[in-house]
Amino acid sequence: LFPGYILNFKFFSKEVVIANAVIAILTIGGQQLFSFFTFSCPCHVGQNLIYGLAFLGVPALILLVVGYALNNQTWRLVTGKRSPLEETATPNRLLQCKLVCFVLCSITGRALVAPVTWLAVTLINGSYYVCAVSEYVSEHYYGANPNITASERRRILAAFPCSQLVPPELTRARDEVILLLRYQSQVAGWLLIAVVVITVFLSYCLASCFSPLSFLHFRYWSNYVHNEQELFDEATDQHSRLFAMQHVRKFFGFVPGSENVKEIRIPSLREWQAISGLAFLKRVDEEHYDYSLLHDWALKDFTLVTPSRNAFSSTFFLYYVNKMY
Repeated sequence: LFPGYILNFKFFSKEVVIANAVIAILTIGGQQLFSFFTFSCPCHVGQNLIYGLAFLGVPALILLVVGYALNNQTWRLVTGKRSPLEETATPNRLLQCKLVCFVLCSITGRALVAPVTWLAVTLINGSYYVCAVSEYVSEHYYGANPNITASERRRILAAFPCSQLVPPELTRARDEVILLLRYQSQVAGWLLIAVVVITVFLSYCLASCFSPLSFLHFRYWSNYVHNEQELFDEATDQHSRLFAMQHVRKFFGFVPGSENVKEIRIPSLREWQAISGLAFLKRVDEEHYDYSLLHDWALKDFTLVTPSRNAFSSTFFLYYVNKMY
């Protein structure tokens, strides 16, 4: 079977389309505010290009990284391990590589929404592009004085994005150059949008052609996966809460919400010390972990623990810090 159906076509589901639209709208609004409050072209030779490209590329790169980081599939792919049952079978390396590639494509597709929107909006706006490449415009576009040097010509062109720095006799030439650069920038922006839309549409058509599921079967499968994930999240929250309640009850003698609490437990100084400090994830055996210091305390008889038992052992590895009970 072609593994492309693993993607669930989530990029085109109703929830994802709405989420992508919200991300695009927020990116457009953020770009407008960002340009209004922070962008100011230096209008200096050698600085315009760096400044303009920085405003074009750096925010897009940051949005791309954030898009990867906020996608749960990224961390599932990074932290995922083969199950013991799979290890006993003969691994299909090719299928595994295809699966990883398709999941990466799915993650990248979601992560690219914000940076592509940023690039498209900034190119259509044109201000960043005008600032970046103004000094590289050919001289025949504005009828430059042939007697001036190349460095002087570049200095004049670099000042074109700042109208207050342009001599009155070059105002018309400046307007023509700005119009030319805005034309180039806006065409590039619309071409980017067209390429992205066509690529997404063709990818969806190609994946649909190779999918082993019919349209209705796919809708059922998508609903199943969505409901399964929701139920799993609810069960995870409830299970972890009940599991934590056992340990809290053992430490204090009751849990919040208990009715008719007749007696409470007073923890000793050693017990307070045992659950205080940095929280570590401790591997107990091949199948189980201690998730916190309170969990570790609840599974031990601390009346028999000697001070040396409290030292960090090689079975500990740092999971998160600065979490105190």
